[in-house]
Amino acid sequence: MMEKAEIPFLSVSQLSELIKSRQVSPVEVVEGYLERIDRLNDRLYAYLTVCRDQAVEAARASERELARGEYRGPLHGVPVAVKDQLNTAGIRTTCGTPIFNDVVPDEDATVIAKLKSAGAILLGKLNMTEFGTTSLSHAFDTARNPWDLERFTGGSSSGSGGATAAFMCATSLGEDTGGSVRGPAAWCGLVGLRPTWGRVSRHGLRPGMWSMDTIGPLSRTVEDCALTLQAIAGHDPHDAYTWDVPVPDYRAALDGNLAGKRVGVVKELLYAEVVEPEVRDAVSQAVHVLAALGAQVEEVSIPLTRHANTISSVLRVEAPTNYRELIRERLQEIKHDNRISYLTWSLTPALAYYKALKLRALLRQEVLAALEHADVLVMPTMGIAAPKIEPDPIIDSKERSHRNRAGLTTSFSLASSPALSMCCGFTSENLPIGLQIGGKPFAEQTVLNVAYAYQQATDWHGRRPPI
Repeated sequence: MMEKAEIPFLSVSQLSELIKSRQVSPVEVVEGYLERIDRLNDRLYAYLTVCRDQAVEAARASERELARGEYRGPLHGVPVAVKDQLNTAGIRTTCGTPIFNDVVPDEDATVIAKLKSAGAILLGKLNMTEFGTTSLSHAFDTARNPWDLERFTGGSSSGSGGATAAFMCATSLGEDTGGSVRGPAAWCGLVGLRPTWGRVSRHGLRPGMWSMDTIGPLSRTVEDCALTLQAIAGHDPHDAYTWDVPVPDYRAALDGNLAGKRVGVVKELLYAEVVEPEVRDAVSQAVHVLAALGAQVEEVSIPLTRHANTISSVLRVEAPTNYRELIRERLQEIKHDNRISYLTWSLTPALAYYKALKLRALLRQEVLAALEHADVLVMPTMGIAAPKIEPDPIIDSKERSHRNRAGLTTSFSLASSPALSMCCGFTSENLPIGLQIGGKPFAEQTVLNVAYAYQQATDWHGRRPPI
């Protein structure tokens, strides 16, 4: 008999087999996770809302289904948590701001409905930076990194990173506009995937940027990431921007065979000024591992990736259009970073936005051209390891600017292509380092399989944070 306190340390795939064979019950599993949340959340601030009663009741219903022989699949009875940017019926959805403290949707977002249909059990709603717009500024308590409580998890899906890394949920969902899934994955030592834009429905997602917002999983293993994506991917008639294309079996694609696979190392990002030596060395070593596994590796040049963050920052004029009424009537209630950002973006000339759109199209062409000669592109996810949490917002503006520039995720957001971050090593201070793997549109299975091959050949994902 497995001890309840040990259940949260199982992977989704391991837990799934034990639930399916009825060696553990969904009720035991949920109780094990709730006990861990009770013990850790007042230090990590990962959850904004814990759905205790609903989760226990869902676990009991799941148990009854199993008793009747009604098995829903690998997520049956598995506890998940989601970024508080996703609408949940009957459960408050704050989008990271106290302004929405009393907002209780009457309908689930499509991805929530899909998770429930797959048998997953919702543990709660996870912390995030306000409106998901900035990568650093929290309106509630700042989420803490389980590898070092004085450091940040990454944003904007900060709670998704912290909760998953600290074994406070089996897998989670975040939302990635410019890197908000991949950044926390890098800094928390997780596997975080931004799917192709339009692969996953955004119906019921509170918007940040309509042209880039993408919902994706954060998990502890590549296989768990594949299982989570499987549950949420696919066309949705409620979201006109989803593509009506087949969804492959992502788990079945994980054969770990890299023979003949072409891996392009983006030299502009590997050798970028913001990439610290320990990060560059770890990513370079990861590339050597891929080569040893049979991949054909060569450096590629994508010049416009140097300017991806600048292009994205101009395109963020889309963000304040989602909150016109708040900006007009409740501006002082919006925290400093977003208040200044929204006002600045509101003043951005249309000509600048138009030029950024043209540059985005050119960058996308460059990325897709590189992918004609490579199956995947690799580079660091973030140029630095998780930074310390410092006073907010004005006095450390230069340091904050540096931290924002350290993100190397935006090129794939602009290209609308899938990209994954996974752990490829640790710094001398025992902080995770992220390897980023990007691929062709709708080639998530290729990205996942390259990541799977690397993870099978290394043991970084087996380390546990000291909490």
